[in-house]
Amino acid sequence: TMIEVKTERDIWKSTGNICIEIRCNGKPSGISTTGSSVWIHLLSYKDRIVGGFIFNVADLKNQIKTLVKEKKAKIVMGGDFDASQIVLLPISKLFS
Repeated sequence: TMIEVKTERDIWKSTGNICIEIRCNGKPSGISTTGSSVWIHLLSYKDRIVGGFIFNVADLKNQIKTLVKEKKAKIVMGGDFDASQIVLLPISKLFS
């Protein structure tokens, strides 16, 4: 089993969101192209891992689609030079 590990740093604490990349420079990337079946999303605050989540990638993709469709998550541009399309996912809705 391949595992993708991402770390969310600091800002999640004030926004309540994690962000997951879906496209970069107009091409699918991140969760859209991962070959992993498990996605680990760590929560870091002041350079210390304080917790995190473990997802089945297929389930996480479905949850992202559902939350975006229900307008409970939003797609924005971010990352270096705003080249990445990312989904802002409310932590409170991840397992609903």
